[in-house]
Amino acid sequence: MTIDLAHAGPPALAAFLASTVEFVEALTVVLAVGGVRGWRDTLFGAAVAVLVLALLTAVLGPALTLIPLRMAQVIVGVLLLLFGLRWLRKAVLRAAGVLALHDETAAYAKERELMLKLGARASGFDAVAFGAAFQICMLEGTEVVFIVIAVSAGGAGLILPASVGALAAFLIVTALGFVLHRPMARVPENTLKFIVGVILSGFGAFWVGEGVGVDWAGADLAILGLVGGFAVVSLAAVPICKLRAARAAEARA
Repeated sequence: MTIDLAHAGPPALAAFLASTVEFVEALTVVLAVGGVRGWRDTLFGAAVAVLVLALLTAVLGPALTLIPLRMAQVIVGVLLLLFGLRWLRKAVLRAAGVLALHDETAAYAKERELMLKLGARASGFDAVAFGAAFQICMLEGTEVVFIVIAVSAGGAGLILPASVGALAAFLIVTALGFVLHRPMARVPENTLKFIVGVILSGFGAFWVGEGVGVDWAGADLAILGLVGGFAVVSLAAVPICKLRAARAAEARA
């Protein structure tokens, strides 16, 4: 059982943290749309998106077994590495003050204002509410599907714990959203993105190494070392970026 948990834990944790970020962003838009346009068609649009995404996961996950393992590891590893580094870059720049922190309250107000500009909601089926909820849930959910499939690409049976991690994030964020009935502005999103960025980058580097035949010391435990390495480098990059931004500001003054 210990071995099973050692293999299942990292994919489940990575999927949980990454999915939490995506679901929080989707929830912000759904709350804004539902508050203005009504909840029936908003929730219908979100539910249809969730159903489509679940079907995609069920189809694409097993499809990976049709690709040679090493090839799948390299392809998914490269994509996962690029995906993680994109998040990590933004998190580092935000921590350094180069980019503004993402504000869920501001995003909620912006979406709400957009819905108000579109006029009164329809008396029957509200295509605007349905479309807005479906679009944001598909957009953020597609990234969740990719993460679930990517972090489970290295071995048979890993898609189940990764899916459980994503499902747990979905249930928690959804429950909190409907209890609080407001954007989850206090979620430390940039911190989460930083953590997820180093985790996904570590997984990506590991899968690429596996695919090209690297004999990792400690086998799967090497993921922890890679994650730690990305974390150290990224934390060191924050003050460097902050210093460069300050010097650039002085040069412009």
